[in-house]
Amino acid sequence: MSTASVAVVADLGESYGNFSFGNDEALFGLVTASNIACGFHSGDPRVMDSTVAECVKRGVEIGAHPGYPDLVGFGRRLIEASEEEIRTDVLYQIGALDAFARIHGGTISHVAPHGRMGSIAQTDAKHARAITDAVAAYNSDYIVICQRGLLAEEAEKRNLPVAYVFLADRGYGADGMPVARSHPGGLLHDPAEIGRRAAQAVTDGTVTSVDGETVALGHDVDVLLLHGDHPQVLENGTALRAGLEQAGITATGLQDVLAAKRTPATAS
Repeated sequence: MSTASVAVVADLGESYGNFSFGNDEALFGLVTASNIACGFHSGDPRVMDSTVAECVKRGVEIGAHPGYPDLVGFGRRLIEASEEEIRTDVLYQIGALDAFARIHGGTISHVAPHGRMGSIAQTDAKHARAITDAVAAYNSDYIVICQRGLLAEEAEKRNLPVAYVFLADRGYGADGMPVARSHPGGLLHDPAEIGRRAAQAVTDGTVTSVDGETVALGHDVDVLLLHGDHPQVLENGTALRAGLEQAGITATGLQDVLAAKRTPATAS
């Protein structure tokens, strides 16, 4: 289950108006790809514009990070939306980000649903269908970043490429899935531990759970995610990159990671 390369992505562009969040400038030097807020859970047109421009300038892959229309709750609260509302909200946000990508000479490579919308789509068929319907209708080449579950299954039904993500700064349970942020150990604060866990997830396909057990993730790890709103995100990202380098793992673009998986290794 090991691989020699992985994409490193962070949530970027989450400031809006007079409110500033995250440390995007520092993160640009640590990531190979971005999940850019599209104005619903966070972000605004000015922030989207400048974030996309910087991604293009630095060669960081551009990804859409659509979420619920929930600025107050940062998209982490469940909204009882209909399937059609979810589909059109996701489509709206992808299209908005794509407009900025086009004028700056860039392209979107992937879609990573944000927060509660993304997590519930692993187990709720309505969300999984709505999100993947929106992506497939807009551009079937876009990669869907997700964990194992219904979102991945619905993406595969629509012949959308799937990239499996490991949340590098989050604690995992015995089922190989992240525990709630409110759970003891749900949010990690030791950068060195984050670096070690990232390398373990990529090379072995396992994670040490919050209970101290070694647990199989059940899939390859294509993407390592850093949450941009983590108070120690810069330290976490630096330790993560150091951990990958020490393990001989190359940090590269997401498209390159999936292309390598599709190309059979040749014997030397």
